[in-house]
Amino acid sequence: MNGEKMQAVKIYAKKDFVKNFKSGYPLINRDMISNSEVLKKEGSIIELYDERNQFLGKGYFGIQNKGIGWILTNNKEEQINQLFFERKLNTALSERRKLYQDSETTAFRVFNGEGDGIGGLTIDYYDGYYVVSWYSEGIYTFKDYVIQTLLNEKGTLGIYEKKRFDRKGKYIEDDDFVAGERAVFPLVVKQNGIKFATYLNDAAMVGVFLDQREVRKQIRDHYAKGKTVLNTFSYTGAFSVSAALGGATKTTSVDLANRSKAKTIEQFQVNGLDESDHEIIVEDVFHYFKYAVRKKLKFDMVILDPPSFARSKKHTFSASKDYPDLLKQAIEITNTNGIIVASSNCSTFNMKKFKEFIQKAFDGRKYKIVEEYTLPSDFKTIKEFKEGNYLKVVFIKKLS
Repeated sequence: MNGEKMQAVKIYAKKDFVKNFKSGYPLINRDMISNSEVLKKEGSIIELYDERNQFLGKGYFGIQNKGIGWILTNNKEEQINQLFFERKLNTALSERRKLYQDSETTAFRVFNGEGDGIGGLTIDYYDGYYVVSWYSEGIYTFKDYVIQTLLNEKGTLGIYEKKRFDRKGKYIEDDDFVAGERAVFPLVVKQNGIKFATYLNDAAMVGVFLDQREVRKQIRDHYAKGKTVLNTFSYTGAFSVSAALGGATKTTSVDLANRSKAKTIEQFQVNGLDESDHEIIVEDVFHYFKYAVRKKLKFDMVILDPPSFARSKKHTFSASKDYPDLLKQAIEITNTNGIIVASSNCSTFNMKKFKEFIQKAFDGRKYKIVEEYTLPSDFKTIKEFKEGNYLKVVFIKKLS
């Protein structure tokens, strides 16, 4: 187990990146370091210095898709041990007390990586159960510290985990149960009173994306009544259910994954809705758009929340390149004065760039941005790491 007895590995920041680290940037990339070859064992404590041997920060070595490690403290004397993890986790938990006390919301994020002071680690809460996501073998070496802190938390029923680091390109799947008592599935949780059937032991996806909580509430409360709604890349139909609860006359959910249909039906049922009043289609969204144009279908609201990257037999989609074209197709099947909810969780571009995509897609046609959302408060971010605030959601009114 890691801790103060472990000898720290000294690494040196290249001159061009020293300013970044001094301003609080927490992520270490290999190209920022002049001697990265000294990093051998994931989970090693690292001390970062500039080329003049001035201390910059202390953290851990862990390879994930974003980089090779995270700075956890700027205090050279601070030990990264059980007490360190307890302090960070307990601070984060106390900041979410208001959500713990909200009977209408029983699922939310309690620890959001670098936003709460430990990059590479996220923890979500599902009505008494915690799901811990580890993003590298490095952070996984601190597992005992995290699990013990959560077990000490009053009201903890059980803990599940997701090892989101891979070996040979494959997500590591096992039972996912760690400690406490096992949940009975589906575990039905709520966000703003909307119910979701979740499966905490079901590999990387549990059944609902918690970061869209406020967007779904807004659709239900202010946009759905009397409207026809198309929900693309619908996953388990969370947006469709929200619209239906808000009085949509009909929702159409489209997703390529075979399991999406049964999952969406289940979400309708746990909310007391008759799924036969709605359409659930297993199909490539790009094919569906062509079908809708051919059949002259139009919708009052189109929800566009694609993954950052997706591949089907005939299409490869990358949000950073292809979002304008996708949005252009959505515009074609949206009624005049209808709403498009354009969303992206791609961290490689910001809200400003996203709005440029929107302008490009409308290509001279008139539109109005009605409102916009980023991550909710439980998905805490820091200004020094802007890419951590990855979510961008824009409600667009099509005027012509």
